[in-house]
Amino acid sequence: MTDTPPAARDGDPLDQFLCFSVYATGLAFNRVYKPLLDRFGITYPQYLALVALRGRGGQTVSALGAQLHLESNTLTPLIKRLEAAGLVTRTRDKQDERVVRLALTDAGATLIDDAIGCIPAAMLAATGMQPEELQGLNRKLAALGDALRSNAQP
Repeated sequence: MTDTPPAARDGDPLDQFLCFSVYATGLAFNRVYKPLLDRFGITYPQYLALVALRGRGGQTVSALGAQLHLESNTLTPLIKRLEAAGLVTRTRDKQDERVVRLALTDAGATLIDDAIGCIPAAMLAATGMQPEELQGLNRKLAALGDALRSNAQP
């Protein structure tokens, strides 16, 4: 491989790619999250949607998609599964029927409150890091994501 950085020749060349480190870390996060979320019968994307809807009743589907960085072809089936499970409701906006608003049901609110009561602490323990370290890392990754999204081709 002629484009391998010189530092990578002695070790694994993938170790030189930040994108691979982020990808591999994401996979590791998912492996830790899975058994925690299985208790609640939800997937990680569903967990994120429920967290985003918590305390934001009446949020639009498009606003949720923007917040989660998901396209409608991914978000719509996710919302339909949450609705079928009795965790969210979808209603047409009275002012503009093209707009769909989402809200947690009582069951959805209870589920996400229970999940938030235990999952963050379990994830913190799994990282082996201090909260301040994770907050700093999160700020850096969020800034990196913002920069990449602003430079991505449509």
